[in-house]
Amino acid sequence: MTGGEEKYAIVRLFHVYRSYGPKNALVDITLDIYKNEFLFISGPSGAGKTTLLKLLYIAEPVSDGQILVDGMNLSRIPRKKIPFLRRNFGIVFQDYKLIPTKTVYENVSLVLEAKGQKQRMIQKKVNSVLRTVGMEQRLNALPPSLSGGEQQRVAIARAVVGDPKIILADEPTGSLDTESAGFIFNLLKGFHTRGTTVVIATHDRELIRKSGGRVVNLNAGRLIETSDI
Repeated sequence: MTGGEEKYAIVRLFHVYRSYGPKNALVDITLDIYKNEFLFISGPSGAGKTTLLKLLYIAEPVSDGQILVDGMNLSRIPRKKIPFLRRNFGIVFQDYKLIPTKTVYENVSLVLEAKGQKQRMIQKKVNSVLRTVGMEQRLNALPPSLSGGEQQRVAIARAVVGDPKIILADEPTGSLDTESAGFIFNLLKGFHTRGTTVVIATHDRELIRKSGGRVVNLNAGRLIETSDI
């Protein structure tokens, strides 16, 4: 949160459950995520962190409960409007999910092309974002030729090029060395400073310790506690 702003819950979860057959992945989650917040979702492997993120951008449906994103009730959104809702989000995956046969530039520009933006504007925006993440010199490279840290920079560029309200990052530094992890973390902090809400799912306690943000702790699908650090 930036100083002096009234809190506005851009994401609200009310008694949310997610089940796979008899197994509950999330149990009775009630949580507010505030506009321009830098929030960590923490917990051990299998705690439900990734599942929670997937519910927010409707990669999976809730089994019970309600989720509101910027006032929109996700359970009431027609299927054809889901792509428009997802434009609120920039998603950063742990395994990058870049298209290996497309260049760095093409991977990032696809987001704006899907919105129907003009090529002149796409080129300007993509080049600007690639400069921000330090990948402007590799715009013609294919993802398999990049290091893990470089691929994650491209993934962040793709996530933010559409000016999303919310960045969701799933273990964004989990497979990176310390130097690359620090760079990625600083990038995310930078976009937060510019006004974007950032939600990071991670079990990296050192990363959390450095942040100064709120932490939501999950264990076995249950919200254990929230805390400011």
